[in-house]
Amino acid sequence: MVKAHTPTPPLPAGDTERTSPRFSGIDAWEPRDALDAMIEAQFAAVAAVRSARGAIEQATRALEARLGGRGRLVYAGAGTSGRLAIQDGAELMPTFNWPSERLVMLIAGGQKALVQAVEGAEDETAKAAELIERHEVGAGDGLIAVAASGTTPFTVACLRVARRRGALTIGIANNPGTPLLEEAEHAILLDTGPEPIAGSTRMKAGTAQRIALNLISSLLMIRLGRVYQGLMVDVQATNIKLARRREAIVHRLTGRGEQEVREALARADGNVKLAVLLVDGCELAAAKALLDRAGGRLGAARHGQP
Repeated sequence: MVKAHTPTPPLPAGDTERTSPRFSGIDAWEPRDALDAMIEAQFAAVAAVRSARGAIEQATRALEARLGGRGRLVYAGAGTSGRLAIQDGAELMPTFNWPSERLVMLIAGGQKALVQAVEGAEDETAKAAELIERHEVGAGDGLIAVAASGTTPFTVACLRVARRRGALTIGIANNPGTPLLEEAEHAILLDTGPEPIAGSTRMKAGTAQRIALNLISSLLMIRLGRVYQGLMVDVQATNIKLARRREAIVHRLTGRGEQEVREALARADGNVKLAVLLVDGCELAAAKALLDRAGGRLGAARHGQP
């Protein structure tokens, strides 16, 4: 007699995969009601980030300590989480003049995955390890790994290998008790629960991840002296709008007229911090020396204050 095959039970689904009775009839609702429910879910995502504020602060302080020298900021993820992570990293260069050589962005499936799904990419643990090794991620670096499920093999492998090589590791996930959180030095749980459309983590989970990433990177740039008096004093003028913003920043910080501001920026090769010190009366060489001694912090260079 042939023994009946007993199928292997499925792995338990995380909270982000569960269905919610709250949204079970959403496809039959009036558009206004569906929109109200989805907006309500977005507020829940914000609340989840608020609940994780302490973990976000601790992780960012650790990043600040690690990246105060020449360390690199590394992002890793797959699918929606990976695209959100890459977007956050890409914005640091024009906004805060974060050096491209100090930024590593890893997404399962490579550049192609930024615009379309790449089949099987999120399961490629060997590729993840190879990328961490190739980029020589190590003790001077800080890695932020993001996965809604907290179990994505590519992302977990990136974090695991990076930590083994001495990098600071931060894990961001939306399901509790998952490998990404358990293996990270700093775990950030964004407990968003079931999605309005079950399993569609581009909704609540994605919103919470986007906010958390924005908070971490923005606070990090503030702490590293790339913001002064609420202004992005390391902004790069990559278009006309940003060129005007750069002039407006120098004007606001010095009170000087348009011509003098433009001349200072020209002498400073577009560097807002140097331009401010030039308008303050410094010579170019002295301004550069002041900024170097102040660790790039304009407040300390101007007044001996952070």
